[in-house]
Amino acid sequence: MTASSSYPQRVSPLLWLTVVVLITINLRPFLSAPGPLGPVIQNATGMDLRAFSWLTLLPMVLMGLGGWLAPTALQRLGARQAIVSALVLIGLGCALRIAGASSMVLIATAGLCGAGVALVQSILPGLIKRQSPHNVPFMMGLYSAALMGGGAFGAQLSPLAIQWGMSWQASLAMWAVPVVIALPLAFYTLGRIGLPLPTAAAKHSQPVASDTAWLMRRRRTWLLVLSFGLMNGGYASTVAWLAPFYQTHGWTATQSGSLVAILSVAQAASALTMPALAARSADRRLWIIVALLLQAVGFALMALWPTAAPTLSIVILGIGLGGCFSLYMLVALDHLPSPTQAGALNALMQGGGFILAALAPWIVAQLQQLSGSWTVGWLYQAGIAALVCLMVAQFNPKHYAREMRQP
Repeated sequence: MTASSSYPQRVSPLLWLTVVVLITINLRPFLSAPGPLGPVIQNATGMDLRAFSWLTLLPMVLMGLGGWLAPTALQRLGARQAIVSALVLIGLGCALRIAGASSMVLIATAGLCGAGVALVQSILPGLIKRQSPHNVPFMMGLYSAALMGGGAFGAQLSPLAIQWGMSWQASLAMWAVPVVIALPLAFYTLGRIGLPLPTAAAKHSQPVASDTAWLMRRRRTWLLVLSFGLMNGGYASTVAWLAPFYQTHGWTATQSGSLVAILSVAQAASALTMPALAARSADRRLWIIVALLLQAVGFALMALWPTAAPTLSIVILGIGLGGCFSLYMLVALDHLPSPTQAGALNALMQGGGFILAALAPWIVAQLQQLSGSWTVGWLYQAGIAALVCLMVAQFNPKHYAREMRQP
């Protein structure tokens, strides 16, 4: 029996597409909004660079831990309850930032948001493969584009909100609003499609936990985790430090926020188009390597000639980051035909990967503190992108069945 017949579609494709976008667009604004406001937040709270890096580090660590726990949460809660509960956590974390006059409040709310994002982004890709089995490249591209688009909104609108007279706390807290908009439609739609059921209703079916257990004994799982984590560290570092970096060159919060927004728009466009281009072949390696090389070029341009053509550098970097992320999500799903097992593998990849990626902003901050310059940190990220190219060369689809053979 096919995945689509086991879990019949009871909503229109347009409604499903809309819900995916509305849910996903909430997963990054809380992460991208603080960067452009860095000096304002640091002056108000006394946070140094290392402390400020925790606004990115903590949620990304939690995203990683959530990736490991997501299969269990999916089994015990069911997809609708898990995703709706996660959206509530994100909305609560954003709303509580209205009281964010201290560093501890900001870090704690970042943790709440990160915990909610962890569940959504670990569960949703598997649901996309289940609900859209014949259109996975397009849907994963759309998912990734919405993810990056949310980041663009956060980076651009929060600095503008301050110009419009809002406090910096309110400009961070306002990202609870799109969560409130998404919640009722997500609750309705996820209740109308066939979804994995909680344990009590599915105790006679193959448990997700067993899928996770055998996947963790596969070398390919750990190669995906390591390479995804190293690659995604470039995104984490950029979200955390791109705006503060250009503010050291005299840019304002709004101007640097616009640059982060341009980065996110380039990511979104690339995330949508690269999977479509890669869909012509089961072998995605060439496109991933192209995306990684674009990352390396973008980071090198930022390090060596930051003010020569900043917009061009950021667009090149954004194309590389966005395309690579969406292609990795697709490659993880490609490895296994079963939506349940592919979703579990994707969750594991994101789980370990985001924990590794969380270290990147801290490493870049350390390098900046030690050297007195951001140049070393950006060159470090360029080198990491080149290193991941060597790992990606092993992702030959002809070997997926052998690499992921179930015991």
